[in-house]
Amino acid sequence: MKKVPLREKIGYGVGAIGLDLSYGLFYSFLSLYLTNALKISPLFLLILAPIARIWDGVNDPMMGSIVDRTNTKMGKYRPWIITGAVFNAIVLSLLFNIAGFNAGTAGVYIMVAVFYILWGMTNTLADIPFWSMIPTFATEEKDRNLVSTIARTFSGLGQGIVSIFTSIVVVKFAGESGKNLDELGAEALSKGFGIWSIIAAAALVLFAAISVASTKETVYGDKGEKFSFRKALGVIRHNDQLLIFMLFAMISNCGYYMTSGISSYYFLQVRGDLTLQSKFNLLGSVGSVLSILVIPICDKFMSNRATYRFSLTAATAGYIGMAVVGYLFGGNVLALGICYLIASIGIGSMFVNQTVMLADIVDYGEYKLGTRNQSLTFSMKGFLQKMAYTLQSIIMYSAFVLTKYDFSGGQTQTVVNRSANNAISFMMFIVPPVMLIISHIIFASGYKIYGGFKREVLDAVTAKREALANGE
Repeated sequence: MKKVPLREKIGYGVGAIGLDLSYGLFYSFLSLYLTNALKISPLFLLILAPIARIWDGVNDPMMGSIVDRTNTKMGKYRPWIITGAVFNAIVLSLLFNIAGFNAGTAGVYIMVAVFYILWGMTNTLADIPFWSMIPTFATEEKDRNLVSTIARTFSGLGQGIVSIFTSIVVVKFAGESGKNLDELGAEALSKGFGIWSIIAAAALVLFAAISVASTKETVYGDKGEKFSFRKALGVIRHNDQLLIFMLFAMISNCGYYMTSGISSYYFLQVRGDLTLQSKFNLLGSVGSVLSILVIPICDKFMSNRATYRFSLTAATAGYIGMAVVGYLFGGNVLALGICYLIASIGIGSMFVNQTVMLADIVDYGEYKLGTRNQSLTFSMKGFLQKMAYTLQSIIMYSAFVLTKYDFSGGQTQTVVNRSANNAISFMMFIVPPVMLIISHIIFASGYKIYGGFKREVLDAVTAKREALANGE
């Protein structure tokens, strides 16, 4: 079995920094930018997000099949990683630099819709091939775990940069010293986010280039078939473990995304000080860094299944602690941050385990169906993440509409009624742990690629590869 040199693992993982700079900026701060700088209605966003996901349901598996059929001198994945990074960088910059139209006009709404959907498409171009490369790195479980851990560590670094520094950097580039992000007017806010998005876009391309230059691909025999929706849906439908994975991963990811999406509104509206979010996110980022230790330590005396259950338990405990602090102890930021640190340790290791699971599901699909469908399977990772964000968006924007929450742009102290504040707190503290618990139940009852059966699958797939290599 192939062992991957550490320098290649690190070179590969670096690419995740840029992907998550774009990912984090889009999903954690786009809402604030759209509503406060461009004065986009939350009802419009409530409609737009599901429409974009319907298209992703077509686009993501199509892209996965295209990658599976790619055959160039650079390999299957690397050409798409760099191409996707360039296009995603362009769209990210355009989305955060919408100019030439008055805020709130039909032209702005059209441009937002177009670039919102294009961002998802171009992100898919880079994201699917990037994560699809993992099973080609190693077949040995511990080596595969390490590759995933390193990549997820760099992914967490990208997210941490966005969550901690965006407020500071946007204010700096807005040119209004002495103000906080929530005090900026629409024009200043737009300027700050515009410059910051260009920097993130440049970093995305740079880190993608480093990743592509540092890695080597090992492609196994199957060139894949010409794409058809019927065949793609058949592959997905008949891989029962992929369907179970998509369900429990989407629910747990939504719980995490709810925290990252609603926390800015919680600290701005409920607590009245958005700067507290940076302190809160800083402790969460520390937890994400510490999460890289979970897999190597647990590998010594736990199976991947037990490690995943431990991760979900830690995340759930951290979120329950946040609820207790938020409702019973006045929401002390330090206490909230410590609980979030614990939750982030669990979430970070959960993400690593999910990546490893997908690699196992690729093997299971080949074992059960006879074809590898590697990129098509990994395309479901990006799709389920987008679905998790969509579920989070539907919950969040529905609550804003129902409670008549007015957060139109540039107001230092927006008047928010009590029901809106209660809804924000509920989404901050109750929704995440409930989703983690539901996800845990589904995983424990439905996921079966572990133990002796997992070894049986891997042995069968390895034997097939050796036979192909020997021309049998």
